[in-house]
Amino acid sequence: MRVLFMLKQVDYEPQGILHLSSVLKEAGHEVRLCIISQEDPIAATGEFNPGIVGYSVTTGSHKYYLELNRHIKERFDVFSVFGGPHPTFFPEMIEEEGVDGICIGEGEGAMLDLAEALENGALEPNIRNWWFEVNGEVVRNPVRPYVEDLDSLPFPDRGLVYEQHRPTRNSKIKHFFSGRGCPYDCTYCFNHALFEIYKGQGRRVRKRSVDVVLAEITDVRERYPLTFVVFLDDTFTIRGDWMAEFAEKYPSRVGLPFFCNVRANLVTEELVEQLRHAGCVSVGMGIEAANDRIRNEILRRNMSQEQIVKACEMLTRAGISVMSTNMVGLPTGGLEDDLETLRLNIKCRPAFANAFIFQPYPRTQLGELARREGLVEGTLDDISVSAWDSSVLRFPPDEKRQIENLQKLFAITVEWPWLLPLVRRLLVLPKNRIFWLVHKLWKGYTIARRTHPVRLSFREYLEATRHFMKLE
Repeated sequence: MRVLFMLKQVDYEPQGILHLSSVLKEAGHEVRLCIISQEDPIAATGEFNPGIVGYSVTTGSHKYYLELNRHIKERFDVFSVFGGPHPTFFPEMIEEEGVDGICIGEGEGAMLDLAEALENGALEPNIRNWWFEVNGEVVRNPVRPYVEDLDSLPFPDRGLVYEQHRPTRNSKIKHFFSGRGCPYDCTYCFNHALFEIYKGQGRRVRKRSVDVVLAEITDVRERYPLTFVVFLDDTFTIRGDWMAEFAEKYPSRVGLPFFCNVRANLVTEELVEQLRHAGCVSVGMGIEAANDRIRNEILRRNMSQEQIVKACEMLTRAGISVMSTNMVGLPTGGLEDDLETLRLNIKCRPAFANAFIFQPYPRTQLGELARREGLVEGTLDDISVSAWDSSVLRFPPDEKRQIENLQKLFAITVEWPWLLPLVRRLLVLPKNRIFWLVHKLWKGYTIARRTHPVRLSFREYLEATRHFMKLE
């Protein structure tokens, strides 16, 4: 069976697609990736002649992929399937024109079963994790258990993207996962909703063995440029025994500087020393909101300002840069709450203070709260694919504009707090590309120098800059 995956653009390695590809290829199927930003998807479909066309979809990008799929289905007899976060939580998109199947949750086994069935000449409508439309009726199958042994999966098929996308292949920064799942129930995140789907189907958090993670990094380094490792796990440091083994083995077997995500209330002197010893040079850490009510009652972060400040101090003292993540425009909050978050960041002194505009994704607890309270303008289709663009919550027009402008000026104000009086005056200006450019340039500088520091030639620097400026 030939399987063609569609991807609008490449930010970094599309891990979900690459895992599906490796499982399919291991079973003898042919897989190709069409990167739409650099080739015509209609022409690519005609050239490859796939039996299955697949889309990995997030909320906000769903409209684009549904429209693209309609154009493809008008011209080609393909079986079109959608997976990823949006179909998982909105499986009713099976009712959209041209959609043949929706994959819910983890897709490796489900995608392989579908390819095998179609290869054998007939759709098996009872494949777990799939919703299908069959003769006008929707078949809704339950999910199979979580992939318990992540070591049993082949390494992601990085060649699928590296062979076509030069900036990602040539980048000295490569991205990896050490596990899946998160034990926390932050109300703005999909983790709690995913856990409800998989209730009784296995452990919520699973880690690959340290040896397998190190083997994958070593394999990538032997075949592609790699001088800096980024771990994408929501909370990399969740298991103490795993971290102890990792800190012991990583320096001698890999020895590359790396970035990972931590959680403030889990940061201890012992953990910081493990990270420092292993070679960690930077971490991402969620501050999200300074107001105690919003942070702990609305977002359910369940941590204090003191824990956040202390964690930043411990990490910085050990020479580990902190990239904080924050949200502005939160339900039941406003501009003054967002400025309070800015002031807490100033106290923490992160290497980069990343701010996002809250997006009320339905099926998350916070998204549903915003809808129940009548705080959302428009529909699901109005949610932006980017959390840097605009808010869809109801605020007074002047306040909404100021919140959206604050997101662009947040990081530079944390870096230079004396700018705050000037920034307060600038917030009332209309939205403009200058604020966006300031945000992009400062973010790019801090990533290159502080959070993901790599040495680049002049040519590499220009290529990385062109790619970075196209994103978001």
